[in-house]
Amino acid sequence: MKYIIGIGGVTNGGKTTLTNRLIKVLPNCCVVHQDDFYKPQDQIEVGEDGFKQWDALESLDMEAMVSTVRAWIEKPRKFARSHGVNIKPNSKDPAPKEIHILVIEGFLLYNYKPLTDLFNRRYYLTVPYDECKRRRSTRHYPIPDPPGLFDGHVWPMYLKYRKEMEMSEVDVVHLDGLKSREDLYNQVFEEVQNTLLNCS
Repeated sequence: MKYIIGIGGVTNGGKTTLTNRLIKVLPNCCVVHQDDFYKPQDQIEVGEDGFKQWDALESLDMEAMVSTVRAWIEKPRKFARSHGVNIKPNSKDPAPKEIHILVIEGFLLYNYKPLTDLFNRRYYLTVPYDECKRRRSTRHYPIPDPPGLFDGHVWPMYLKYRKEMEMSEVDVVHLDGLKSREDLYNQVFEEVQNTLLNCS
């Protein structure tokens, strides 16, 4: 059985923290980070807002990302081995029905249909504007945010893509990013575990 989980949502919403917890405990679990698919810096355009468009879908090589996910779908064992994941067959079952899980983490997972259609379960983390801005200001990026980036680009792009996602009626499970890390982890882990138990 193959199962693909999306952990999407707002920047600084807790996606990476949640993803890192899940991949440690879920069986035969691999991860794909959307941040690994940014185009080279010289290909990121400056928008009408005056900022490099890092938070726009066009800044990402989504075709390459989908190809990576499809490589996992076709050969999850090979993908796992090449990413340093040890496969553990279910020894209780005489004819093991091996479970393979892929967690995909990123801020624009549900705005590109070829990717959106591949998920079995889509989670979407949200935090209010003030908290998101506070968290963003405490993060250290390799390229520091220029003044005004959050209000002039990051938050408006988040609202734009969230509205697009909602207009497309993508089926997502909303997660409140203000909840504790433990509560968020428990909610997602229990839901995934129950789904896997019901399928086995």
